Amino acid sequence: MKKIVDTHADLRLSPGDKLAAIDIGSNSLRLVVAQVTPGPDYRVLDEERQSTRLARSVSSTGRLDEESIQESLDALRRFKKIALGFEVQAFKTIATCAVREAENGAEFCRRAREEVELDIDVISAEQEGQLAFLSVARAFDISDRNIAIADIGGGSTEIILASAGHIDQIFATQLGAVRMTELYAPQTSLFEQPDDYKRMTEEIDRELKKTVRKKPFVPQAMYGTGGTFTTLAAMMMAQKGEVGQPEWGYRITHAEVSHLLDTLKKMNMKQRRGVAGLSADRADIIVAGLIIIDRMMVRLDVNVLHVHDRGIRDGLIISMIDATDDARVSEEESKQEMEFFAKSCGVDMPHTLHVAKLAVQLYEQLAEPLKLNPADARLIYASAVLQDVGYLINYEKHHKHSYNLILNSQLPGLSRHELELIANVARYHRGSNPKRKHRNFTRLSVEDQDRVRALSSILRLAGALDRSHSQHVQAVKAVTTPTQVKLALTSQGDSEVDVWAARSRAEFFEKVFNLEVVVCAEKPTSTSASAGAPTN
Repeated sequence: MKKIVDTHADLRLSPGDKLAAIDIGSNSLRLVVAQVTPGPDYRVLDEERQSTRLARSVSSTGRLDEESIQESLDALRRFKKIALGFEVQAFKTIATCAVREAENGAEFCRRAREEVELDIDVISAEQEGQLAFLSVARAFDISDRNIAIADIGGGSTEIILASAGHIDQIFATQLGAVRMTELYAPQTSLFEQPDDYKRMTEEIDRELKKTVRKKPFVPQAMYGTGGTFTTLAAMMMAQKGEVGQPEWGYRITHAEVSHLLDTLKKMNMKQRRGVAGLSADRADIIVAGLIIIDRMMVRLDVNVLHVHDRGIRDGLIISMIDATDDARVSEEESKQEMEFFAKSCGVDMPHTLHVAKLAVQLYEQLAEPLKLNPADARLIYASAVLQDVGYLINYEKHHKHSYNLILNSQLPGLSRHELELIANVARYHRGSNPKRKHRNFTRLSVEDQDRVRALSSILRLAGALDRSHSQHVQAVKAVTTPTQVKLALTSQGDSEVDVWAARSRAEFFEKVFNLEVVVCAEKPTSTSASAGAPTN
């Protein structure tokens, strides 16, 4: 799940620079041309959209059909000309579910490269979720709320659960307005067969139950992005006699969604095309989209929906601008961002920073005798600072929530690969050891699995050395023999609890390195305590 960045590695976007983003969706292609403004932010210079229904045959045949491919290539050619007319400095094209799933998706990308001279980045469902979250997080103050974000496309729906402005979970579903229509109501007039509506609803419920299995919290509200949501807002405004564009975060209740759905499902195609606010190219798929919204709100126990008129394209533009700032981030600035993130999650910072200091001390002393990579000291520091961010969700399983929050944090100065390693180390700072049934662990390479075992076992020892949360253990000296690792602790105050915790939590380290851990503490004089304390 790599972070979306501009393909020009040496590019630095500044206020006044122009950039363009194309989103190849399952239902339509969209272009945004923007100019960077101070902040950094941007203003839209031009937009274009064309419905090519790229996903219309993927569910039934597994392939993009030739007509949709050609329409999409023609649209890309026009979009490129528009963007180049603005003399943009950066250009990014992404594709989502339809191209990602189709057997000939790679062939479509090859043709775009050869015929249109556009490179397409086929992003994952998780990346889609991150971009949707980024857009919502920039548009609304969600810093003190538990929320859900839903992005409905033609072939898939991504559901993001976020707490206090941080992503906890991204659920990728196979629910798309085009896909559901094609599979369960392909007739010219929807629901000609009495069971069509029932079968579609039951399948949507099954997919949501399978995918959104455990909710860490009940969201206070849902934010919806994508054409289904903006169309819903347009129809609601027309019903109420409201004019103009939907206001920022247009509010709709679950009861209003259900009522509108009940009205539209009884109409034939001709009648739906006459509904105010509903565009003709969405008349056949809108009912499927509204069923998805309705069932999501039921599944998540959400009663209030806010419609966001931006989404993935907005998130893509923001990520392109942010990427140029990330390239300038120093090591010290990266640490400050980590600490700010941890603090915003309610972490006990004196304890956390002390554990991070002890973890780095331990790692640097053990690296040579245990044949560890000295460069990974920065990873254990980050893992220590971030290990308890899961407290934001709850205490009992905070290590698992820490994994999710770190993985989706997109912290500057850290690559996607580094974030995944740090998230795994934090995941195993307590609780069970890594197991083959843990997908987060087994998807790592064998070499990275070894790194995670080593780093997390050392982090457990470091965390134990401040079990009292009183910072009594000022420093640790590790001496390694062929059979043992002796930890000599320099303490100030009563470190009995910390010594006990280190001894009781040494088992994982002993298993990883096949060495016995021996812990002994010495109380220093006030002078030696000051002299022996390492600088941070």
